[in-house]
Amino acid sequence: MTETSAGPKTVAWGVLGVAKIATQKVIPAMQQGALSRIAAIASRDLGRAREAADRLGIERAYGSYEELLADPGIAAVYNPLPNHLHVPWTIKALEAGKHVLCEKPVALSAAEAETLIAARDRSGRQVMEAFMVRYHPQWLRARELVRSGAVGEVRAIQTFFSYYLDDPANVRNKADIGGGGIYDIGCYAIVTARFLFEAEPQRVIGLVDRDPELGIDRLAGALMEFPGGRQLSFICATQLVPYQRVQVCGTRGRIEVEVPFNALPDRQARLLIDTGQDLIGSGITVETMPVCNQYTLQGDVASRVALGEIAPPYPIEDAVATMRVIDALFRSAQSGRWEAP
Repeated sequence: MTETSAGPKTVAWGVLGVAKIATQKVIPAMQQGALSRIAAIASRDLGRAREAADRLGIERAYGSYEELLADPGIAAVYNPLPNHLHVPWTIKALEAGKHVLCEKPVALSAAEAETLIAARDRSGRQVMEAFMVRYHPQWLRARELVRSGAVGEVRAIQTFFSYYLDDPANVRNKADIGGGGIYDIGCYAIVTARFLFEAEPQRVIGLVDRDPELGIDRLAGALMEFPGGRQLSFICATQLVPYQRVQVCGTRGRIEVEVPFNALPDRQARLLIDTGQDLIGSGITVETMPVCNQYTLQGDVASRVALGEIAPPYPIEDAVATMRVIDALFRSAQSGRWEAP
């Protein structure tokens, strides 16, 4: 399951499916890591699996997910399947004795996510949700600044995340399998606010505009109250101009995360720290982060978990907490009232 001949132990990973996020971002990034080796990839179409394996330099290709899970040489599985398949195939992987890194959102409801706790405990294997942003230095630094009081007491976070996609064939536009903006990108606003506030929201209210043909939430706005009267407000959209930004506002300053979620792997990320001395930015200083790939960092953390070197920094219970917030947002959009996660 591991290799030791080339220095440190490495984890042999198998990948379920040939999703774009896997073949274009996560697999190449994990291959750059010190601890992760992509040993196999599976697709329900063997030709697609072989094409991806050849292109990415992966040793083994399988024509079914079951074949990959039966491979005794695979120690851990990355699951980037469509959202409705996250829990079923993660459970199958755990039952096959594999550790799992599963794409976000880990489930379509908190109740579904909770089934992973029992599966983890039965199998003795670990499962992590793939929120790569939590490993990027810019977010670690932002939390450090918040904890230190560098901008005073942080009371408000404002997040905007959008892209434009109206292709009905794209899985993100299929409502019946977990498409839509809140599942796809609104979850980042929730997770990063929980990350910075280090607390759970007490109540939420949400507004949702659904595409009349696709049925997915194409525009969603939310307000969340955290303990101490702190607030997150966010907008996420799947049919607006591509844009993303996070503002973290304290009593004595502001932190702006310039490219918060899709930080580029070939350029420095930047935090803008503003004293607020005027409205034209005279008080802004810029902190740059080292060039890095957040998917590589995530992969090596997941490999360390698989090797038993560390416990998951964000156990699956954290993913359940996120899903409770998402559930409450959808309930609020229906009821028109505040809802408690």
